[in-house]
Amino acid sequence: MELCILLLLLLLSGVLILLARGHTKTHSCLPPGPHPLPFLGNILQMDRRSLLRSFLKLRDKYGDVFTVYLGSRPVVMLCGSEAIREALVDQAEVFSGRGKMAILDQVFKGYGVSFVNGECWKALRKFTLAAMKDFGMRKQSMEARIQEEAQCLVEELRKSQASCLPQMFELFSDILKYFPGTHRQINRNMREVKDFIGRSVEEHRQTLDPSSPRDFIDNYLLRMDKEKSNPVSVFNHQNLINTVLALLFGGMETTSTTLYYGFLFFLKYPHITGKVHNEIDQVIGSHCPPALDDRAKMPYTEAVINEIQRCGDILPIGVPHMVMKDTQFRGYIIPKGTDIYPLLSTALFDPRYFDTPDTFNPDRFLDATGALKNNRAFMPFSIGKRICLGEGLARAELFLFLTTILQNFSVASSMAPEDIDLTPQECGVGKVPPTYQIRFLSR
Repeated sequence: MELCILLLLLLLSGVLILLARGHTKTHSCLPPGPHPLPFLGNILQMDRRSLLRSFLKLRDKYGDVFTVYLGSRPVVMLCGSEAIREALVDQAEVFSGRGKMAILDQVFKGYGVSFVNGECWKALRKFTLAAMKDFGMRKQSMEARIQEEAQCLVEELRKSQASCLPQMFELFSDILKYFPGTHRQINRNMREVKDFIGRSVEEHRQTLDPSSPRDFIDNYLLRMDKEKSNPVSVFNHQNLINTVLALLFGGMETTSTTLYYGFLFFLKYPHITGKVHNEIDQVIGSHCPPALDDRAKMPYTEAVINEIQRCGDILPIGVPHMVMKDTQFRGYIIPKGTDIYPLLSTALFDPRYFDTPDTFNPDRFLDATGALKNNRAFMPFSIGKRICLGEGLARAELFLFLTTILQNFSVASSMAPEDIDLTPQECGVGKVPPTYQIRFLSR
């Protein structure tokens, strides 16, 4: 019996060794990286408490472009602003695919503007951008709606006296999808939102006036009706539901998390908060609500928002891309269909473009005359063809919400600024800010 077990173990070990050798040979033209185990890939070499830290250690060893095996699939990691820009801008079309996002694939199932590829993605993106423009992304109607929401938030704050992402599942879903965890709850939550959108679409369908479309859903339904005779039209029900879901998910979560981080920075650095208060008082005053036209006259506030986005770094690993065909990149061959992870954190903290990158310093975004200046490594919304659809809307929201709140309130904490800890709760696929208490005091 013992001999049989020993022979079985030897046979199994031999098979695993052969698989590993074959695996390595098959992907020998990929960028270098740690040697993967069959089926497991590099999972045992990852720090589950900080996947970003794991990737940064691998960067130190293998350089700005390296390969990590997430289970059995290879993923090419891009580090630093130059490597990311070379791929997503200089070879924009090749790197324009959307890579695997395991925790969301179960909900979106390959539909919606954020998760489709090829001509379908191009058509949906073009339509979505046009619809967002038509319904006010750059018009006063959208500004008025954001101002209204900001004032509602102010009123809620006046009433008050004080007021994580499953990383390992995302990266190793082929293995962990069979186990219980928070990814199942996230999946249920997303389905509830999806059901809500479905009901909203039906209400729009029943009350649709073709001569006067009210919003994005109305426009989409009209386009669906126009192309109903085309059996391969991308404008179908599933793409409508999932495009709206993607816009809601991306627009709400990223903006709210950035604001959450922003007020933590205001507590930590009261002298910076004071400068923003002064600029608000000088440019806007205390009676007029902040408006987007004020942005051009408030470079310091804009610089602070940029620095909040840079240091907040809420999507450090970025959103996965995929190469659409076999391509050469920095001397390596990346096969068609390979996932690409642009580590945006390595651009936002790139010491070649940001002096003392770990320091919160809004002045880095101002020139010698105090005017706002650009920095090619500043890419919180990513870059290239897959840059965030709602970048313009997000920037407007961040400015109007922050200035409206700080026009009405000063902020305070029970802790001394030097005792406030900025360390995120999690740092992997996304950064989750630490929990903190804040008081909003009427000015």
